[in-house]
Amino acid sequence: MIEKVRKTLRISHTALDDDIQDLIDSALMELKLSGVKNLDETDPLIIRAVNVYCKAEFGFDNPDAERFRESFEALRTHLALAGDYNALS
Repeated sequence: MIEKVRKTLRISHTALDDDIQDLIDSALMELKLSGVKNLDETDPLIIRAVNVYCKAEFGFDNPDAERFRESFEALRTHLALAGDYNALS
């Protein structure tokens, strides 16, 4: 998943991979704590949630951070309420 997030963040090098992986792990934990049990990292909605979270949290001077954070929160809520995601398969 790190390659997809790196591409989303428009980063072509691996120097920040530790920071990016921390954000990925945080996003997945946020989803888990919200009740999302199906965290299939190949699922398009899980990937989208992680990407949006990383866009919100990456860097210090991001004028769009709040918009991305709200988008993540909305997607997290929808996933937590969806039967396909809140029940173990």
